Amino acid sequence: MTTPPDLVAVSAIEKAGEVIHHIGDEDVSPPTLTAEEERLLWRKIDFRLLPILVIMYLVASLDRSNIGNGKLQGLVTQLELTGTKYNIALALCFTQTMVKCSLVIKKLRPSRWLPGITVSFSSSTSILGRSANDSTYHQLVGVRVLLGIAEAGLPPGVFYYITMWYPRHMVQYRVGLFWGGATFAGAFSGLLAFGISFMSGTAGLLGWSWIFIIEGLVTIVVAVISFFVLVDFPDTASFLTPQERAYVVHLKSMCLLPRRPPDYETQWLAEYDNSSVGEEEHFEVRQIWETLLDWKVILGSLINMSVITTVYGITLFLPFGFNTVVSQLLSVPPYVVATIAVVTWGKWSDNIKMRSPSILAGLLCCLTGFAINAANVSAGVKYFGTFLIVTGGYAGFPGNVSWMGNNIVGHYRRAIAIGTQVMFANAGGAIACNIYRVEDAPRYLLGHAVEIGFVCMGLTLLPIVVATFIRINAKRDARQRDMEERDEELRRMGNQAPGFRYAI
Repeated sequence: MTTPPDLVAVSAIEKAGEVIHHIGDEDVSPPTLTAEEERLLWRKIDFRLLPILVIMYLVASLDRSNIGNGKLQGLVTQLELTGTKYNIALALCFTQTMVKCSLVIKKLRPSRWLPGITVSFSSSTSILGRSANDSTYHQLVGVRVLLGIAEAGLPPGVFYYITMWYPRHMVQYRVGLFWGGATFAGAFSGLLAFGISFMSGTAGLLGWSWIFIIEGLVTIVVAVISFFVLVDFPDTASFLTPQERAYVVHLKSMCLLPRRPPDYETQWLAEYDNSSVGEEEHFEVRQIWETLLDWKVILGSLINMSVITTVYGITLFLPFGFNTVVSQLLSVPPYVVATIAVVTWGKWSDNIKMRSPSILAGLLCCLTGFAINAANVSAGVKYFGTFLIVTGGYAGFPGNVSWMGNNIVGHYRRAIAIGTQVMFANAGGAIACNIYRVEDAPRYLLGHAVEIGFVCMGLTLLPIVVATFIRINAKRDARQRDMEERDEELRRMGNQAPGFRYAI
């Protein structure tokens, strides 16, 4: 068989029957790897990329959530957070936009942008802790706003970064490992805050001040280290050989089907990671409004909002009014279980090459958990319900982000879509901060009812989106058999191209 004359890759050229990628100053042909060699290559990439990302998000999550532990260590009393002041301070961290932040990472390089914003938001919390004796409610609000602005680029930036490295059906496990840092932070923060609380009174500062100072300084140290450890994109990764870089780039662009029999040596097939026609790599303004108005982005963001709102809400009533020490220690086990679920569900989702089952499982866990907590049952039964909520919320979230990344084609479109999705999630966080009112304790019926409403929204939209994707895929199967179009026209169509198939 001969190579079709119209096969042109975005980042590769074909010379005498082989694909050549421009890597650095060299033109490199991607190698053919055995299954074991490929596994070792991805392990090498995982060990270089994921540990620093996980640690960065773990310490960032500590900075964002330390206000909850600070509440137990004198923050409310010292800053006179009466009425709804505490809830307002919580909510302001979730009001920042993320779409622009997702676009910036493409231009400023991940190895500079991600550590830079991490230093920014950790510095603000540490400074507030050091000046605690002179701090006021308004300063707390200002720090929370700065924290929200600086941190706005971290989650969507990393989600986008992961999709630039890994093929679409390897994404959720890696997102799960990254998100597991935030999940584990939920357990670790309680233990850390419990230990730091013994410093209360040192240098005339209460326990909440030391929590802010120490956790902020740890985040700064991690961010500085990440400047030297974090790498950018596959084509410039110095820890890989030129051949390994070409192989990874190859999987994200046009690739010869791996491990083909020798008699098919000259048979080529356009096989792109997210599409059969490749991706647009240049930016156009139309990509912004086309993505923001895309029904898949809107519904996907609402489904994600239905999951992540439960994550933010659970911290506001866990664990049912025990004393400070017991409350912090009881918060640990649900997050440990959730961390395990995040990783295992991600691996399972990648293995079956589907995203919606893990999202559905998460929503069902949350629905059951909130129903239990809204019921008039014992504290032990409610505590079991919190395991379901924490597990469902945290383990269901990576599926949403991976699903969006899988189904949006084009580097900038994907960045905009993921930023929009996380922006919706933050809106859910702002809502969650204001539905668990002090006067509703201990059952918090209003808060639980609103959370159940969000979960039901997700359970309604999820099957609609899945059924729509199945129908579109079936139609495109039929269209592809009858259509032949030029590659550039198909590439501009992005995920509207007949060769693109939505992940289910």
